[in-house]
Amino acid sequence: MYNIGIIGCGKIAQVRHIPEYTDNKNATIAAYYDLNTQRAQELANQYGGKVYPSYEEILADPEIDAVSVCTANSSHAQITIEALKAGKHVLCEKPMATTLEDCEEMVLAAKQSGKFLMIGQNQRLTKAHARAKQLLNEGIIGDVITFRTTFGHGGPETWSIDSGKNTWFFDKNKAAMGAMADLGIHKTDLIQFLLGQTVTETTAIITTLDKKDANGNLIGVDDNAVCIYKMSGGALGTMTASWTYYGEEDNSTILYGTKGMMCIYDDPVYSITVTTASGENIYYQIDKIQTNDNQTKSGVIDEFVDCLVNNKAPAISGESVLTAMRAVFASIQSSQTGRTVAVRQLDKGE
Repeated sequence: MYNIGIIGCGKIAQVRHIPEYTDNKNATIAAYYDLNTQRAQELANQYGGKVYPSYEEILADPEIDAVSVCTANSSHAQITIEALKAGKHVLCEKPMATTLEDCEEMVLAAKQSGKFLMIGQNQRLTKAHARAKQLLNEGIIGDVITFRTTFGHGGPETWSIDSGKNTWFFDKNKAAMGAMADLGIHKTDLIQFLLGQTVTETTAIITTLDKKDANGNLIGVDDNAVCIYKMSGGALGTMTASWTYYGEEDNSTILYGTKGMMCIYDDPVYSITVTTASGENIYYQIDKIQTNDNQTKSGVIDEFVDCLVNNKAPAISGESVLTAMRAVFASIQSSQTGRTVAVRQLDKGE
């Protein structure tokens, strides 16, 4: 049985991490910390475990084996690095961190400590995405030439634990980035996962179009991001992230290959639809994508605990997500400069 510490007791901890640890026979939640002590205590009362006065005291407790870092973006790196140095395995929510340097320091700390660092990129684990990758590897649509991948909804202010226009997601000091870091990192990581390629070049517009704070001013972080990605294998496509889709969520990916096309989470009935170059239609009814209003088990916690039990490095490691974070920061640079930016993807060990 692995003792888990929850650092940050907001919405993602409450709907994903805590219930999924509770549902796992090999894990028990032993510790909680949140800036809001009452919030942490209510969770401890409900699920068991105790509240610590600081996250440092959780890290200092030799009985704690691993921690979930579910705090605001700006504190991910510091807490994760301290946790790894304290000998704890870490599951950190996305985005990894708010600067590329911090992301790289997190990966280095994991290597030096010998502990696991996993990032909560849950889209790799959905059943349809896993099946799509298998089908792509089998060559069902040939080589992917172009693509579009999208993640858009009405914004985090209706979902965040502190809902409304004062949500920390809109605070540049806490979030640093907006829709690009919240949603864009998911689809950037996903397209790399599906294609088995990395982003090598990006041309991006990352901007604030509509979201306003409590004073009626545009928020300090982006609410829309549109990126053109060139991939290491030659594919070219768009990645769109938005907090201004004020209707139904869009979490779809469309791939156009030399032998046909594949649509993932684009049809209301079928998770994957394939149309071959000869006109044959193939349908796969696998699962439904999670939405803010329909939270289902992510698989992230089970994957993390399985790594602990079997002492195997996580597939969704900090190092593997670092390539997507490089693309995110390069896209921000592209938007700021109005130029296409090359993404320097280092080989492992470089």
